[in-house]
Amino acid sequence: MREKKIDRFFLIIVFLLIFIGTAIFISASLGIFAKNEGTFYSVLISQLILGFGFGGIGMYFALKIDYKFWRKYSFYIFLGSILLTAAVFIPYLGWSHLGAERWIQLGPLRFQPVEILKFGFVIYFAAWLSWTKNRNQDFKFKILPLIALLTIIAFILFNQPDTKSFILIAITGISMLFISGVSIKYITLLGVGSIFALGILVFFTPYLQERVKTFIDPSQDPRGSSYQIQQSLIAIGSGGILGRGYGQSIQKFSYLPEPQGDSIFAVLGEELGFIGSVTVIILYLLFVLRGLRIANNSPDLFSRLLVSGIVILIIAQSFMNIASITGVFPLTGVPLVFMSHGGTSLMIYLIAIGIVLQISKHQQSRP
Repeated sequence: MREKKIDRFFLIIVFLLIFIGTAIFISASLGIFAKNEGTFYSVLISQLILGFGFGGIGMYFALKIDYKFWRKYSFYIFLGSILLTAAVFIPYLGWSHLGAERWIQLGPLRFQPVEILKFGFVIYFAAWLSWTKNRNQDFKFKILPLIALLTIIAFILFNQPDTKSFILIAITGISMLFISGVSIKYITLLGVGSIFALGILVFFTPYLQERVKTFIDPSQDPRGSSYQIQQSLIAIGSGGILGRGYGQSIQKFSYLPEPQGDSIFAVLGEELGFIGSVTVIILYLLFVLRGLRIANNSPDLFSRLLVSGIVILIIAQSFMNIASITGVFPLTGVPLVFMSHGGTSLMIYLIAIGIVLQISKHQQSRP
């Protein structure tokens, strides 16, 4: 089969998301600059060097490396990501912030290994499902292995604590099961079981209870737990149809917590208005549709599952962020992919995009 060119339409969509995201990130970061110049430059350097620098280099090599490489070394990639994520608990290596132990610090470099874990999980689970494609016992060879993987991941993430990342990994894993052809009966049971388990977790976790209460009644504590959603809705509402104009957000100064991070969509809504917000949402929808098209036309089950897992992980995280900032979903704290501050996240997702583009070169025409 003759190798084709990369999917340019998919690349254009990603480029537009990154372009808009970078512009809004720079504008949102001015809110930090007004408070602390040192923090502003630290955030900017992290995004530029770790995110765009290492991420761009990684994307280039991912585009050049044959996708079968990832299947061959999938177990070692996943094992390494598990050990790296657990390393946040090692004294003097892990770095904590506001009670959360989610970072590793190496000199001036600080990163979140859970972003690597998400990527490692998708690669390994895609490889596992492709290895077991001829096995007829779905429960034994597909459902149970996923439960085992999620149990290991949960043990690490719940101790950080990082519930949101676990939810994203679980959603991605269940979606990959569905795409691999597992019986809808098992998918339904796994989905219901996951919701039940999440309900139990919320019942025994005070900070999750607080987020659910805030979601049900956003006005219950406007100076405390409801502060972020209140300020986010004010920012989005004040943007109107066309927005205040690029760089003109008021909420990013002293009002929105983490304007360059979790709340960046609120800054986008305030500056670019309803039209700008809808445009970004449409771009994400085009991203998932084109990505799943690449997956559907991929040459084998592994590449199909790998592309699907990457695309679903990115779109689930992005829409979880947008939904939480607009009050449609409880606040999660997940960053908006390609836009929010997070050098590790941007680096990993750029590498993942490189893999999708590499696989797109092997697309087959299907009736």
